[in-house]
Amino acid sequence: MDKFKGIFPALLTPFDKDGKINADSVAKLMELNIAKGVNGFYVAGSTGEGLLLTIEERKQLFKIVADVNKGRVTLIAHVGTIATDQAIEMAKYAESVGFDAISAVAPFYYGFSYQAIKEHYYAIANSVEIPMIMYNFPNANGFNFTKALAEDMFANPKFIAIKHTNSDLYLLQQFKTMACKPIVYNGFDEMFVAGLSMGADGGIGSTYNFMAEKFIAIYNEFKAGNIAKAQSTQTEVNEIIGMLIKYGVFAMEKGVLTEMGIDMGECRRPFLPLSQEGKAACKRIVEMLK
Repeated sequence: MDKFKGIFPALLTPFDKDGKINADSVAKLMELNIAKGVNGFYVAGSTGEGLLLTIEERKQLFKIVADVNKGRVTLIAHVGTIATDQAIEMAKYAESVGFDAISAVAPFYYGFSYQAIKEHYYAIANSVEIPMIMYNFPNANGFNFTKALAEDMFANPKFIAIKHTNSDLYLLQQFKTMACKPIVYNGFDEMFVAGLSMGADGGIGSTYNFMAEKFIAIYNEFKAGNIAKAQSTQTEVNEIIGMLIKYGVFAMEKGVLTEMGIDMGECRRPFLPLSQEGKAACKRIVEMLK
């Protein structure tokens, strides 16, 4: 289980000028972060524009990532989608190319009952041998896993962890008291040190793509008991996050990395392209990080 703890960038998906996945930039982005010491990658999630990719593109991305990684760090494939059979198809493919675990956001739009969501998750988890990481993201799909529902879900031993993208840190702490002892990931980058204080085993985040070293520092300082230092670094992180929010988080993250020398392209529509003011802010962020 230790290989699932620590710092996991929610990998951005770079596109070329034709809007196709840019395999060369995927490799450069992964190498940048592996060199910094990340523990793994969360692939094709919200940050990776996974729900704007076709099923074949997501499978293509899984293959690119696995080929670059060559078993060096832990890989988690986000296979979440509204259609169970499509999620199963992606889960099986991710397993076949060497991913260590799968994850999925709860199915959305139709207001599915908990029983429907549970059966959806179980069908995906039971279709492969690798473990499942539940994704609790109520702001995105309108469904929030309580402790009681999570305990019911985790009766299936295939479930080992929860990605908790939710500002309810009391609930994060409650997940850590479950009898099955799940790994819990903090999801919101801007409250990482707070998540650690409530028991998180690590984090999965989007800004980790270009400043993983800061989150590694927060994690290590917190574990060493240097809370004030961890808080200070979180404050530095949050200053940058505030700039990202002003101009569009994902577009800004891609802009920062492009400014750093990794061509990320633009986000897929309906995301808006980065404004000139946003591009200027990206330059300032890169200077701040030097």
